[in-house]
Amino acid sequence: MHDPLLVVTIDRLPAWILPAYGATWVAAPVIDRLAARGVVFDGVVATSDDPRDAVRGLLARVADRQSAAVVTDDPEVTAGVCQGDVTTVPIASPPLQATDEPSSNLARLFAAAAAVVAERRYDLVWCHAGSLGMSWDAADEFREAYVDPDDPPPPAGAAVPTLAVTADTDPDLVTGLRHVFAGQVTLLDRCLARVIDAAGDRSTILVVGLRGMPLGLHGRLGPGPLPPYTEVVRLPAILVDPAGRMAGQRYGGLVTPADLGETLAESVAGGAVSPHEPWQGRSLASLFTDWSIAARDRVIVTGAEGVAVVTPAWHLIRLPHHEEPVLRLFAKPDDLFDLCDVADRCPRVVDDLRPLAEAAAAGDRPHAWTAPLGAGMPLAE
Repeated sequence: MHDPLLVVTIDRLPAWILPAYGATWVAAPVIDRLAARGVVFDGVVATSDDPRDAVRGLLARVADRQSAAVVTDDPEVTAGVCQGDVTTVPIASPPLQATDEPSSNLARLFAAAAAVVAERRYDLVWCHAGSLGMSWDAADEFREAYVDPDDPPPPAGAAVPTLAVTADTDPDLVTGLRHVFAGQVTLLDRCLARVIDAAGDRSTILVVGLRGMPLGLHGRLGPGPLPPYTEVVRLPAILVDPAGRMAGQRYGGLVTPADLGETLAESVAGGAVSPHEPWQGRSLASLFTDWSIAARDRVIVTGAEGVAVVTPAWHLIRLPHHEEPVLRLFAKPDDLFDLCDVADRCPRVVDDLRPLAEAAAAGDRPHAWTAPLGAGMPLAE
C-alpha cells in the first residue's frame, strides 16, 4: 500500500477558461483548491496540435520505471504510452445529455479512476479525459448556471459543435455554446474532486491540459482545424508536491509538456536527467527547492494549420497559404486572445522570428529551436 503519482490529462481544456488562470465567470473550485496546494504553470505551450505528442512527453520517462494503471475514455490517445493495466470507460454514443452528474461521462470516468487510486496498488495512476472534445453532456443545472435572465436558452443536446464562425453567425448561438462549454468545465471540476480526494494529501498530483478548445474567436467553434492560436496551444498545468513545497506559487516561464514529464521523472521516479535538445524536455524540479531555473526563450509549435513561434513577449503564427505564407504577430501578455495583429507595426520582431517559423515549417527543428532570436529584438514595442 503506497500513495501513487496521479497524472490527470484533459484534452480540450484551455487555460484561459479556468479561474486559476484569471477567468472570472467560470466556477472551478476544485481546481482552485488544487492550485492553492501546488505550483501553477502560467506558460505551458503545446508543441503540437496532436495530443498524443503531449502525453508521450508527459509520461514516457515516468511510465517506463513504475507500475502503472491507465483509466481512459479515449484509448486512441493513451495507447502505447504506458505499459500498465488499462481501464477503458467508454463515452456514451450517440452523445446524450445527462440527467444528473453521476450519469455523465466525466463522472463515470473519474469514479473509475478514484477506485483504482484507492486500491494503492500502483506507483502511477494516469487518468485521461477526452470527452470535452466529444460530448458536452452536462445536465441542465450546470448549463443554466451561466445563463442570465435575458439570455436565450443554451442549445439542447450533447453533440460537440464544429461550427465555422463568420460575420453572419448568430451571436446568440455562439454565446449559448460558450455557456454550454462553461457548464461542461464546471462538471469536469466537480467530478475531478473524486480522484483528487482519493489520492489524498501524500500523493504527487499533476493536472494538465493537452489542447485548448476554439470558441469562436478565430473563425471556429469546436474541435475543428485551426492555426496554433493561444486559445488552442496555451495549456493549464498544476503540479502538487506532497510535502507542500512551493504551494500556491506560480511559474510564468515558458514550459512544454515534455518539461513537466522530465520534472516528474526526476522528482518522483528518481530518473537521471541527461542532456537534451531544446525541443525535448528539461526538468523543472529545482522550482521546488530554490526556484532556480533557466527560462526558455521560445517554444516552437507545429500543427496541421500552421506553425507558431512563442516567446515571453510575442506569439508569431505562420499560416501556410497557397501563394505566400501569411505572418501574424501578437504581443504578450497584453493580447491574451490574439485579437490584435501587430505584424505591420512591429517589422523588426517579424524579421527576427520569421526565419524560425520558416525553419519549423520546413521541418528544420534544430534551427527553429536554437537559432539566435536576435540581440536587437525588443521585448515589446
